[in-house]
Amino acid sequence: MRQPALSRKNLLTPLLSAALLSGALLAGARLLLALLSGARDGAAPRNRSRNIIQNARDAIISTDETQRIVLANPSAAAMFGTTVRAMQGAPLRQFLPRGAKRVPAPGTREQRAPVHGRRATDDSLTGQKASGAYFPLEGSISTQAEDGHQITTIILRDITERLQVQRQLQQSYSQLQELSAALQTIREEERTHISRELHDDLGQLLAALRMDLTLLRQQPPGSPAMPGLLHSMDELLLTAIASLRRIAGNLRPRALDEGGLYFALEGLRQDFERRHAIACRLDAVEDELILDDRYSTAIFRIVQEALTNIARHAQARNVRLRLHRDDGALRIAIEDDGRGIRDSDMDKAASFGLIGMRERVWAIHGDILIGSDGNRGTRIDIRMPLPPRDPAAQ
Repeated sequence: MRQPALSRKNLLTPLLSAALLSGALLAGARLLLALLSGARDGAAPRNRSRNIIQNARDAIISTDETQRIVLANPSAAAMFGTTVRAMQGAPLRQFLPRGAKRVPAPGTREQRAPVHGRRATDDSLTGQKASGAYFPLEGSISTQAEDGHQITTIILRDITERLQVQRQLQQSYSQLQELSAALQTIREEERTHISRELHDDLGQLLAALRMDLTLLRQQPPGSPAMPGLLHSMDELLLTAIASLRRIAGNLRPRALDEGGLYFALEGLRQDFERRHAIACRLDAVEDELILDDRYSTAIFRIVQEALTNIARHAQARNVRLRLHRDDGALRIAIEDDGRGIRDSDMDKAASFGLIGMRERVWAIHGDILIGSDGNRGTRIDIRMPLPPRDPAAQ
């Protein structure tokens, strides 16, 4: 099942919009009461008020003193999965169960239950659809006297999506905290590894080279041992140079600086095939991958992490990498024919590889979609907006 493309904008926009709209509930309730009050002055205002209520996007319900519904607009009926006719005359508790949170009785003060991140004038309620399903609501409740009777009017908004966004943001925040801690651990482990390699590899080679140099100095001119010592020193130097290149290559691929992103990816593909015996195909045009260092490094690391995950978890036999420009953006598709990724795998807090990929994509304002179609493998689709090409660099 494919997940929707993720970006920080996708997460924050519904939350910010909901926060702005929730503040309008109280103002809407006051406006509605003013409309209802003005409707008593004549038929024209009454019709105008009824049209506004009927066409309102928010759910609007009015109840009498016994908390039976005397008015419900189409938005309310749609929200609760029923009809306006079925709602009128029904007890309010049928749609707002008392066990969740009661609407204030007529004549009492408005309930104002402050909720973190929301205005104190909004109420947190639980609604029940006609199907019996419960869902979270936010509402503003107002009461006024009309012809000697108390009329309670409620404006409601379904906040299911907002709560989902809040949970996603909280989960993302928790994952980032764990990722930060993991990166600190990884950084220390890398430093330890580099230190050990420098000491055990280059250190030993240089120590042996110094010993040969000492022996060479001790030899008399024309000694038959000198050619053997010189050859040994030459071999040690070549080995030291190879070790230095290997260590430097592990820190940053030389191909990125020497040949560009295309050749770095081609080298990564060949190394992947050699190490894991998994066929890997790269579909890309070199000219389309001429990017600055920031983009080249991010894309290389994303592909590298994806291939690492495939080698560790996918049990795949074939992998395909596709990169191409499209309408000012670079599109990346990475797919395999392995066992497929489960939704639970993507939600694991310890999935630092996936989290790291998402963060790299989000850092340059891109979108990433990760999904699997049953057991037919996993596919990663990434869209990265690119800066305009510099004509002078072409």
